[in-house]
Amino acid sequence: MRLGDADDRADHRRNRRPPRTRAEATITVQDSTAEPFDQAAGPTLMEVRIRETFSGDIEGDSTVRALQMLRKDRSACMVSLQRVRARLGGRQGTFVLQGAETVADGEIKATWSVVPGSGTGELEGLRGEGGFEGRSEKGLAGRWTTGSSDRRHSRGWFRR
Repeated sequence: MRLGDADDRADHRRNRRPPRTRAEATITVQDSTAEPFDQAAGPTLMEVRIRETFSGDIEGDSTVRALQMLRKDRSACMVSLQRVRARLGGRQGTFVLQGAETVADGEIKATWSVVPGSGTGELEGLRGEGGFEGRSEKGLAGRWTTGSSDRRHSRGWFRR
């Protein structure tokens, strides 16, 4: 992820594309479930379902479907798709994020990107990438229903 506004303005002049905009949001997990689908040998394979809300530069909600590999030490890796219904930069619409997440020693790291062609409404043509890092006492597997206790701060760059 590039973090320089000057680099972005130069990229805009060279390519005649709109400059990228930085967006930050707090993600609150409203509900999640994890169901094993293969425990035959080695790490457990899980299907994870999550409902989240976003507040900040991104205001809205999403549903996530993910596949996870959970090790005995509670470390994990996960790939995900989620449809976000939100207002971003004053524009309303939906878009799909493709993510990759890891958990090790209680630390979660996630990266994501907007799936090309997934934007709708005023977010049609949206592109971007970002992610978050934070503590995860429960690992990626488990069930959350507390809403306020599982918050993550996400940051990303978007271009339309």
